[in-house]
Amino acid sequence: MELIRAVGVGVEERLQDVDLNLNAGEVIGIIGPNGSGKSTLLNCLAGVQAHHGQVLIGGQPEKHLNAKERARQVALLPQSSQSAWALNVENIVTLGRLPWGDEDIDKIHHAMHQAGIWQWRKRRIDQLSGGEQTRVWLARVLAGEPRVLIADEPVASLDLYYQRHILDLLRAYASEGRGVLVSIHDLTLAARYCDRLCLMHQGRIYQSGTTQKVLKPEHLAKVFNVEVHVDFSVTPPIIQPR
Repeated sequence: MELIRAVGVGVEERLQDVDLNLNAGEVIGIIGPNGSGKSTLLNCLAGVQAHHGQVLIGGQPEKHLNAKERARQVALLPQSSQSAWALNVENIVTLGRLPWGDEDIDKIHHAMHQAGIWQWRKRRIDQLSGGEQTRVWLARVLAGEPRVLIADEPVASLDLYYQRHILDLLRAYASEGRGVLVSIHDLTLAARYCDRLCLMHQGRIYQSGTTQKVLKPEHLAKVFNVEVHVDFSVTPPIIQPR
């Protein structure tokens, strides 16, 4: 089942006519160098960036959905989030239920346990480290149970244990009939956790498909301007500069 599709989506001087689709059960990785258009693409799909072209959500044009309906279908975990007030962790996660108009305690508590933040539920957000805050904002998204979870660099500020924990969580989330779009700089993690990849270059999708199709040394050398060693004979795969 197709959950979301981009058709000719673009933003002047930043993103050029991107076509992309995400199916239920999939994790798609958006990879590429800084400035290649990854965040712009994700923001367009999440409905927070004006764009040309069309985004279809569950087969419907996005303009046919009101704000609450859209928020129930698609949610974004941005690269950085801030709270205007020093709310405690549980209050922030509770905000994830706004599209549903309830405060379902079981779902809120489940999201906190999923993200590994239960022990901080009464602490203020400004008392946590950057990596800890990232997990709080992820729990907020999880509490809303969107069919499409869009995560922009969710593991960038996390240690090795929580990088694996969060990506395992996103993988499991997709396996429940939902879908995940995640931008990620670590190509080894992308190869390990994603079903398909979209390699972006200068605002366009340079290559898309399976990890082995996309993560070829010649593609990576062209886009990243560096020679790359790729070894899919081991698990997890090895992708690193020469």
